[in-house]
Amino acid sequence: MIGRLFWLALGAVLGVAGYRRLAAFARSFSPVTRAQALGRFTADVREGMEMYMERQPGDPPSTLEGQRRHGELPGPPAGPAH
Repeated sequence: MIGRLFWLALGAVLGVAGYRRLAAFARSFSPVTRAQALGRFTADVREGMEMYMERQPGDPPSTLEGQRRHGELPGPPAGPAH
């Protein structure tokens, strides 16, 4: 009788512990948890980009705009076509 009671109690304890672990594991894959994690990640990326942009000196002109200012357009010199 005591042996059966021991195994019954042990089974109940292991069953409850296993159920709790399984439920926690299932919650970790829920869409709500993933959405929250994605939201935190997006906020971190935005904050990092803001910090990066604050540290950059003004917007440099594109390569083509810089060449126009200096009169250095690539290609053959302008003139009559042969």
